[in-house]
Amino acid sequence: MSDSGDSDASRAESAISRAGNLIKPGGKVDADALRAAVEAARADGEAKGLPTVRFELQRDLKARLDKYLTSRITFMSRTQLQKLIGDGGVTVNERPAKASTSLRLDDVVEVVVPPPPSGEIEPEDIPLDVLFEDGHMVVLNKSPDIIVHPARAENSGTMVHALAWHFLHNTGGGLSKVGKEFARPGVVHRLDRQTSGCIVFAKDDESHWKLSKQFENRTADKRYLAVVHGRVEPDAQVIEAPIGPHPSREKGYREKYVVRHDDLGKPSLTICRVRERYRLHARAVGDQDFTLVELELKTGRTHQIRVHMSHLGWPIVGDDMYGGRAFVDGDRAKGERTVIDRQSLHAALLALRHPITGEDHVFVAPLRGDMLDLIASLRSGQVEPVHVDGTVAMGRLGLGDS
Repeated sequence: MSDSGDSDASRAESAISRAGNLIKPGGKVDADALRAAVEAARADGEAKGLPTVRFELQRDLKARLDKYLTSRITFMSRTQLQKLIGDGGVTVNERPAKASTSLRLDDVVEVVVPPPPSGEIEPEDIPLDVLFEDGHMVVLNKSPDIIVHPARAENSGTMVHALAWHFLHNTGGGLSKVGKEFARPGVVHRLDRQTSGCIVFAKDDESHWKLSKQFENRTADKRYLAVVHGRVEPDAQVIEAPIGPHPSREKGYREKYVVRHDDLGKPSLTICRVRERYRLHARAVGDQDFTLVELELKTGRTHQIRVHMSHLGWPIVGDDMYGGRAFVDGDRAKGERTVIDRQSLHAALLALRHPITGEDHVFVAPLRGDMLDLIASLRSGQVEPVHVDGTVAMGRLGLGDS
């Protein structure tokens, strides 16, 4: 069992018995074979453990373990592999490894590989707020507390499952086949689980590639609204700070990102415009400042807005991962009400070119629910409206004109 690199056929073999060879020529793990092996083991009542894949290195790679594994287990992202390593699912020479472990000649890497999500999506009756749909794409106003597509333990209750039902019972058609092998059919871009607002899905392969190019080339305009702690100044600013994974791989930090100025920090640029400032007086803690900001993404890094705002000392209300706190209205004497306890971040606007007709479209997702209640509560105190160029019309978002 060995690995001779990307350019040569690999002789690395799976260490699981009865599963056959899980390694393709070239050294990559075969996602279909792995899924079939797991399903066969379950059918035989032997699914007590996940398949283990073993590599013996025939070269002195001097490469990080996580980077090497991304070239071998292509259906898992580098972040997912780093988490797998941190959880103890990977050993090097029978010892627990770190993502940064440097691989050398004769090293033996063993990986407990979770099966990739099934490419088959079962329709689920989950409500959707459709902003636009034709035969090529569908634009939705995403609700909070729903993920976009299946991932690891989340194999049901996603937007992709909801769209499968929608097409079957309402409009017909389906999602593009691009990404189907990773259970992400039609997914052009993503929003965090607790982020609401505009999101587009492709309904055919041509539309998928053309829409993806707009995001890749940064010709799609994405605007977000967020309520943050503190008084944001100046009224408009450019936030340019590279973002990369948190340096700690301890539990609680693996999913976080930070501003970092090293080789793992990727260029990240956000334009921040203040829409309204608020000051509330609370007996227990005194005056508290909050700001409603509009954020224009020029890059699309994971958690970009959340990291940039927290880094500058203005964490998003409700975003406990990055220092935000839930917003509680009222006081103990009169009764308190938790208005919002998730990140108050909303994808308010998405502007793009139709992938087939070439027509320019601007989609605006009105605010609703807890975030709308939050702004109403903040407006009960002192409000300082701000007028800056290039903003989304407040009236179209259900907030009135500012």
